[in-house]
Amino acid sequence: MDNTGADEKSVSESKKSRERAPNTKPPFTYADIKKAVPAHCFERSIVRSFSYLAFDLIFGYFFYIMATTYMITKPQSFASGLMYVINWTIYALLQGSAFAGLFFLGHECGHHAFTDYEWLDDTVGYIIHTVILWPYFSFKYSHRRHHANTGHVTQEEVETPMVKSQVPSAFKIVKYPAGRLVAVIFLLFSGVPLYLYVNFRGRTYERFASHLDPTSPIFSSRQRNYVLLSNVGIFAVILGLYKLAMIKGFAWVALVYGGPYLVQGAIVTLITTLQHIDRTVPYYDSTEWDWLRGSLASIDRDYGTVLNIVFHHGPTAHVAHHLFPSLPHYHGEEATRAFKPVLREYYQYDDTPFYKAIWNILNDCIYVEEDEGEKSKGVFWYRSISDYLL
Repeated sequence: MDNTGADEKSVSESKKSRERAPNTKPPFTYADIKKAVPAHCFERSIVRSFSYLAFDLIFGYFFYIMATTYMITKPQSFASGLMYVINWTIYALLQGSAFAGLFFLGHECGHHAFTDYEWLDDTVGYIIHTVILWPYFSFKYSHRRHHANTGHVTQEEVETPMVKSQVPSAFKIVKYPAGRLVAVIFLLFSGVPLYLYVNFRGRTYERFASHLDPTSPIFSSRQRNYVLLSNVGIFAVILGLYKLAMIKGFAWVALVYGGPYLVQGAIVTLITTLQHIDRTVPYYDSTEWDWLRGSLASIDRDYGTVLNIVFHHGPTAHVAHHLFPSLPHYHGEEATRAFKPVLREYYQYDDTPFYKAIWNILNDCIYVEEDEGEKSKGVFWYRSISDYLL
């Protein structure tokens, strides 16, 4: 059987998937996109939203009961020790995924996409984000800045790209597989706390910025009391964990809570990184940037049926989320199907497996610069570690 045609088609699709996204002003307007989306997609259901929260809480509680009932006994031999490590690793992955689900629902609350009542959204978001050590209001405000400046080369709030002169020499390690593996692990497991507490990979401000500092340049004076409220919640949870460690032991807290917390942070870092960083996606300076083109510099990715459900389909409808932040997540995929014919080549989707995509990004997306030539001024593209070493 001759598979030449199928092979050529596969190669063609592969090449197409690696082409740069359009960067010129699109031939459609935001109104055109919104008009294509059915009106019911913008409707929030309090019952449906809370059903997803119940889903996460039930599964999280189930994992907790299973772990603390059957897995807490210390190992007595090498074989039992090995199983002990394997079991707690599996628990951390499962419970960390449940934590990540809570993060995405809290993030939805911050966009007023959970219910029709903003006070209820803030109450639910504050509780579930605080439990997993996310400063709810602080992140809510900084994340809205991200949505307001997506794709701007200097004003993007998070995942802010570097120019070549800003790249630390330590980045040279990603040239080697072992060094890139170290970089991936460091990024995934430290990305969240470093961003929240010291603005790692965040926008450059005139002075130190932190989500825990009410006077940080990230926030306006009107937001400072809410930042303090976020801090009170975070410190209360940390104090509670300390008290629990005094009763149960630090190892118990590290296994039951610490592992899932780290996995949750790794998942959130992975997903947010892959939603915006790719060598096919442009950044713009102030001469070229506009909100619509910046918002379209987002990428939808598929994590498989199970993980898409666990992550509340956030990664599969991220373009829709940037276009309509208050649209409930359970309408995101329908909205995407509706506006894709309008966006056409401006819609970005990548089916590269997530583990391969993050591996590639740590090689292909080191810094940004303009292409040579007058027409490319104001549009920036990622360059690889090989370009950096030239």
